[in-house]
Amino acid sequence: MKAKILCIEGKRAQGPSFVSALRKKDYWVEVVSTGSAALERLLEVDPDLVVVNASSLRTSGRRICADLHERLNGLPIVLILGEEQPLANDLPAQVVLKLPFTARKLLNRIAPLLPGDGHHQLHVGPIRLDLERKSVRCQGREGRLTPRLARLLEVLMQHPGEVVERKHLFCEVWNTEYTGDTRTLDVHISWLRQVLEEDARKPQFLKTIRGVGYRLDA
Repeated sequence: MKAKILCIEGKRAQGPSFVSALRKKDYWVEVVSTGSAALERLLEVDPDLVVVNASSLRTSGRRICADLHERLNGLPIVLILGEEQPLANDLPAQVVLKLPFTARKLLNRIAPLLPGDGHHQLHVGPIRLDLERKSVRCQGREGRLTPRLARLLEVLMQHPGEVVERKHLFCEVWNTEYTGDTRTLDVHISWLRQVLEEDARKPQFLKTIRGVGYRLDA
């Protein structure tokens, strides 16, 4: 699965563009010319990372990064500043690069922020589970999982749209057929909902099938 990058770059960029270098690296790249356009595309694109080329926007990028940070809930942001733009200490971005620099430097800095090569990932609907990093993303929300939570979500994602019985979940996740302690499973499901759902009290993805188990709808 190709990593998705949303790049904000002015249509008449004065400085260098790094879009072609990102695409040559086989990343999936979508380009928009304003911060507002990026916010409108976030849910549909569901990027793994956002690059804000402030040097091409005639702006410091601070407001754009702040708005993205609020909406992205931890998704990585890379900010590119021009030679004349001030470098502050409190910019809301994981990586800040100041021109001039090479495309190779940009690629090296973003590589650790992106998902792996796909061999350790599951993708069902808008839900992306990185088994190696024990992290999950869903519609711009991102969270780290304990190994047990990651395994629980993995089992549910292996059966999308199907009811997975409680007994099966206990067997696969806790390696036991004992189902007397029902609260253990319920609490773990609740924790997953806090990461996946916009409103955990009205779950859209992780549904309870009373008396049977749970179903992942995505």
